[in-house]
Amino acid sequence: MVDSFALQAYRSEYLVMKNTANVIAVDHAGFVVSSLDESIRFWTDALGFTLERQSEMGGDFLHQVTGVDDPNVRTAIVRSEGGFVVELLQYSKGQQNGTVANSAGAIGAAHLALTVRDIHAAIAHVEAAGWKVKGSPQAIPGGPRKGTMTAYVSGPDHITIEFMQPPAIDGAQ
Repeated sequence: MVDSFALQAYRSEYLVMKNTANVIAVDHAGFVVSSLDESIRFWTDALGFTLERQSEMGGDFLHQVTGVDDPNVRTAIVRSEGGFVVELLQYSKGQQNGTVANSAGAIGAAHLALTVRDIHAAIAHVEAAGWKVKGSPQAIPGGPRKGTMTAYVSGPDHITIEFMQPPAIDGAQ
């Protein structure tokens, strides 16, 4: 018979050892954009996020943090109804740094998944704001998210957002 106290101690030690970076939470997601003003409009008007603040920064501090030469950046912080924070960054020399390929399958491509009440309404809303749906909404066929509707949309800066509508919030059917 296994001693439950010893097993719990082992599990706790294992968890501590596995989290060597001491991650305690996700703070925010950041996206580099070509137009901060247009991006703020999209995130607030089309997605319903709240603009919390805007700022500018640059100089040696930002160079040391990002590795970008001669950085100068305007930023905006937007927050979702559920509290998730997105940082939008417009570098003054952004085009000189290149762009990310507009493909969900490109190495280094990332996406942000947002839970929505009505996937079809969400898609229509962002399409009206100039974003494009990459495919068509599909129900996940199996596993723990079976029945969840999902679709990718992409904007002018190649930022990809995945909309997810769980069966429990099935307002579109």
